[in-house]
Amino acid sequence: MRETPRNPLVTVDIIIEVGGGIVLIERKNPPHGWALPGGFVDYGESLENAAVREAKEETSLDLGLTEQFYTYSDPSRDPRHHTVSTVFIATANGTPRGADDARTARVFHEDEIPAPIVFDHARILRDYFLFKKTGRRPKP
Repeated sequence: MRETPRNPLVTVDIIIEVGGGIVLIERKNPPHGWALPGGFVDYGESLENAAVREAKEETSLDLGLTEQFYTYSDPSRDPRHHTVSTVFIATANGTPRGADDARTARVFHEDEIPAPIVFDHARILRDYFLFKKTGRRPKP
């Protein structure tokens, strides 16, 4: 009998720039803590459309994607499953409001990032803030 192949799940995360800060969500579901908005890409959906959809579902913000930042694929990045996440940078106006599986959504500046940060999002945020200061992207 042939074994069914196991493949990583495709996800997106979005760094939403609002008013000089970035939006983080407090998760309703495990793992509990703070995270970038994001989620799973639906079958037949582009990464870009998934990013816009997930951001709207979790933050109630309409956003514009400005660039694809980096793809993170460490098999241990999500304790639930092996995921591969493409991270986008976006801009939005307004006040985020938590919805869907986000308990709350708030804007934070680099020096006030809350804890705990779940998944590998602390690494993503370090990479992002370094990129904003130096223009250097993460290296594979």
